[in-house]
Parts: sequence; C-alpha cells; structure tokens
Amino acid sequence: MQKIHATTVLAVKHKGKIAIGADGQASMGNTVAKSNVRKVRKMQDGNILVGFAGSTADAFTLIERFEEKLSAYGNNMRRAAIELAKDWRTDRYLRKLEAMLITCDKDGILVVSGTGDVLEPDSDVAAIGSGSMYAQAAALALQKHAQDLDAEAIVKESLHIAADICIYTNHNIIIETIG
Repeated sequence: MQKIHATTVLAVKHKGKIAIGADGQASMGNTVAKSNVRKVRKMQDGNILVGFAGSTADAFTLIERFEEKLSAYGNNMRRAAIELAKDWRTDRYLRKLEAMLITCDKDGILVVSGTGDVLEPDSDVAAIGSGSMYAQAAALALQKHAQDLDAEAIVKESLHIAADICIYTNHNIIIETIG
C-alpha cells in the first residue's frame, strides 16, 4: 500500500459508534502552508463519512468519483469503494493521483488506495497519513484500556497524541461521527 505523508486521518468503531477525524495541516515540503484544511467530509446526508490524506486536489477528485460511485450503486459504500479502487488502478488519469481515503458508514470502515486496495481493518481502527501509526497505536490502546471513552473521544485523544509526535500533523482537529 502506498505511503502518504503530511497529515493524519483516523477512524474508530467503538461501542456501536464510528468516528473519523483528521488534523488540519497542509504542508508544502517542510513548510506549513495552511493549518485548517477540512480533510473529513460528510456524504449521503451524513450516512457516509470520508477522510483523505495526500494531495488535496487529488483527494477532491477521488471524493467526487466516490460520490458518483455511491449514486451508481445505491449508496452501498463497500461496492462504491471497490468500484472506485478498480477505476483508480486502471484509469490512466486516476492512476497518477497521490492520495488515500478512509470511508465509513454505520456498518464499518474501509481504507481505499490507488494500488487497488480496499481494506477493512480487523481491529475497527484505520489510519492513513504520516502520523497514522502514532494515531493507530494510541487508538488501539485507548480502545482496549479506556472503556469509559466513546469513539469520538478515542479519535480526538489519538490525533492529539499523533500531533505531539508527527511534524506534519497539527492540533486543529475535525471529527465527524455516525451511530
């Protein structure tokens, strides 16, 4: 799977609720270009959530295509993600896009990449971006040991931990939930 840097996106399913969040930093090389980019989007009246890492313009292109696939396949997130991954891998134009997506609906979380991957995490935690491993590790620990936290609180705390470690991740966090 391709490695996208310069952001952190995290999705967690916990106690019947799904939360997805991202930091707001956009970097150009080693410079912060913008600190409040909205990398999480609601779709289909809030029934589907999408987060992106990578080139913003490329991600917007993919999100538009994903929305088209959702419409074509009756808002079936899983089917739309698979069809997007197929197109992304085979289309000459899409193949050059440098981004990754996490998609969520009430039933689960998927990671979609340009290499044709559509992955459902075993642990109900998915992360992409440069701070992804920090956020994922924190979320797994909190999910296991902090039973008083809900999905949104786990995402928030995990993203703050990643922002403390990853120079391409800031504390300007946006979180959306389902369930």
